[in-house]
Amino acid sequence: MSYIDILRKSAEETNNIVCMGLDPQIEALPGEGSARERINQFFDELFHRMRLEGVTPAAFKPNIGYYSALDNPREDDFSGSQALCDVLDMLDGFFPSIPVILDSKRGDIARSSLNYAIEAFDKWGASATTISPYMGTDSILPFAYEDKGVYILNRTSNPGGAVLQNLHIIDPIDEKEIYPLYISVAHLIASLAKDHPGLGAVVGATNILELKDIARYYASKEIPMLIPGVGSQGGSAEEVMAALRGEGYDVRLARINSSSALTHPWKKAPVPENYLDLCLTNIKNLVEKCSL
Repeated sequence: MSYIDILRKSAEETNNIVCMGLDPQIEALPGEGSARERINQFFDELFHRMRLEGVTPAAFKPNIGYYSALDNPREDDFSGSQALCDVLDMLDGFFPSIPVILDSKRGDIARSSLNYAIEAFDKWGASATTISPYMGTDSILPFAYEDKGVYILNRTSNPGGAVLQNLHIIDPIDEKEIYPLYISVAHLIASLAKDHPGLGAVVGATNILELKDIARYYASKEIPMLIPGVGSQGGSAEEVMAALRGEGYDVRLARINSSSALTHPWKKAPVPENYLDLCLTNIKNLVEKCSL
């Protein structure tokens, strides 16, 4: 099954396009013990409740940095990476048909980029990953596995993204044509996706007019979109859904991501007694707003 098919199938089965970020911040987690034990306990409890209440997002997205930062390799401590293994195993058990996007934002050239692809797909077993396009096709094409997804940073949700992504450039073919760099990246993604279906784009929810422009361009091209920025960054799920539909984009190929608002909306200690209820309420609300 192609990654495009996986996206459509999981959206239809769950009746939503939510991507649930799994980025644990230890100081905001309940329980005691080591970081690995607290991560395990929290996600095991949360996934149990989600299954019991019939709440299933259409994708999950762990950011590898939140886990690897807990490692201390020079002291032979890989507890963060082991915690990520535990979380991925739980997802296999609780939500076996739901794609997992490993948010690693890798990108290099030649064999180095291939090694990062092997890390994400062959070692971690992710359905998709995120990458940087800054070094061009040398960075991108090693990730183009036949049945995997690749989300290329296109127009990101962070405020500093405009520093480079909104620079205006002159079209090398038609010198009268001037457009932002993120449009040039969109052209590259669409061009490569013709031969490599599953190549997609990271497009933030915090710049709705730019998201509309990109969605309009991708609407007829079957380009998956990963859309962060909803929740604590200020993006609106309702606005994103309306924008995608308004531009004729197949919403089944999009995944609207939220992380901390779904897994620790209290932000930091002390953790409230009803922490699971708070998480479930926010997950249910987002699923409803992002329903098909």
